[in-house]
Order: sequence, then C-alpha cells, then structure tokens
Amino acid sequence: MEKQLKKKLNWKKRIGLVLLFLLVVIAGGSVWYVNDYYHADADETAPYLKSDDAVTVTGIGNGLFFDGKGETEALIFYPGAKVEYTAYAPLMYELASQGIDCFLLHMPCNLAIFGVNRADDILDTYDYEHWYLAGHSLGGAMAADYAAKHTEDLTGLVLLAAYSTKDLRDSGLKVLTVYGSEDGVLNREKLEAGKALLPEDAMEVCIEGGNHAMFADYGKQKGDGEPLITGQSQKQQTVDAIRLLLNGAD
Repeated sequence: MEKQLKKKLNWKKRIGLVLLFLLVVIAGGSVWYVNDYYHADADETAPYLKSDDAVTVTGIGNGLFFDGKGETEALIFYPGAKVEYTAYAPLMYELASQGIDCFLLHMPCNLAIFGVNRADDILDTYDYEHWYLAGHSLGGAMAADYAAKHTEDLTGLVLLAAYSTKDLRDSGLKVLTVYGSEDGVLNREKLEAGKALLPEDAMEVCIEGGNHAMFADYGKQKGDGEPLITGQSQKQQTVDAIRLLLNGAD
C-alpha cells in the first residue's frame, strides 16, 4: 500500500513538473513573439514625429494625433501586425498636411486584433464631420471588422494591402483598396474574394512597383517582393488615392 501511494505521488509530481515546464515554454514563447516585431526606421520617421508650421503632432492616450489644416475630415489608422506604429508617421504626416487630420493608434502587442475597438475613444472624444477608418495588412482587416459594426459613425474605409472578411456591400461606406504590384505578403486569392464583400462603387488602386512594406518605414518584410519604386513614391500615390476617395472621385 505504501509503495502504491509513493508511486501515485511520484506520478503527480512528474505531471506537475511537466505542466510547469509547458507553462514556462508558453510564457517564454509569448514574450518572445510580442517582442519580435518590425521596428520603425528612426532616421526616416523622426522628422515626421515633430510639429512644424504645416502639422502639429501630439501624443494621445493610445497613439499620435497629426493635426493639419483640415477641419471636417479625419482618418483613424490601424497599423499592420507586429509593426511599430510610428513607422506610419510619414504617411500620416503627409495626409494631415493635405487637409486630412490623422490619428495613428498604437495596438496592444503591436497586433490590431487585440485593439479592434480602439477607434471608440477617438470617435467619442473628437468632433469631425466625416470619419474614415484605415489600416495596413492585419490592421486593415481589423479596421474592416470595426467598420462593419459602426457604419453610422463612419464615412469610409481605406484598406492598404488588406481585404475585408465582413459584408460591407450595403454599408453605405466609401471604400478604397490600395496595394502594390510587387507585394509578396498579401494573399491575392483572398483579396479577390474580398471584393465581393465591398460596395459596388468601391475603388481599387494597384501601385505599379510598390510592395507590402513601403506604406510605412520599417525596412524589408519577410516574404515581401522587391520594390521597383521608392517608398516616398508609394506613400505619395497612396495619399493621392485617399484624397480621390474623400473627394468622391470615380
């Protein structure tokens, strides 16, 4: 009887040690995963994180506010997965300088899936006539998810190298999809399938020579294609496309 009791205790001890080991591995893996992300290129982004005569850049609770000359239109931006949010500062700055105030949001663990509703605070705090939600890659998918549930609060949606998995056909939203011809990360089959979920008048722009990463400044992304244009050119064409959407152009 005593031997059987010792065997049971030994087995329980072994199981406990195995479970503890698994917990340590999972915890360690989680810490590694959330800290393994694409960092913003400081040399490229630093000038766009400072206020000047054209744009005032200020910190807000969960990100940055780029306040330009615009007063009626604003855009809330969700960064791509595992990308430092400040990498999108140049794009936000340029939009703000063109009259579209921008809110660049920092996501928990750099993953928009954990901060889908972060647009709530912005919509509740600031007052604009027209609100646009935008996002890059996974950030775009999460922006589409949010937009599908808040159609009455938004005027439009901008998807950069992204697609919607939600039905937006009758949403009344103005929708723009922008992607690069050399994008090696974007799933083209899902992009095509996602078109059926967008309004009939949705706009689409393929930037010739552009890739997945150059909507921001965080270096080369694994699996991406080699760009045939500069990052500055890709961002400028993106700004031009967004301005067309806001102006209601076909």
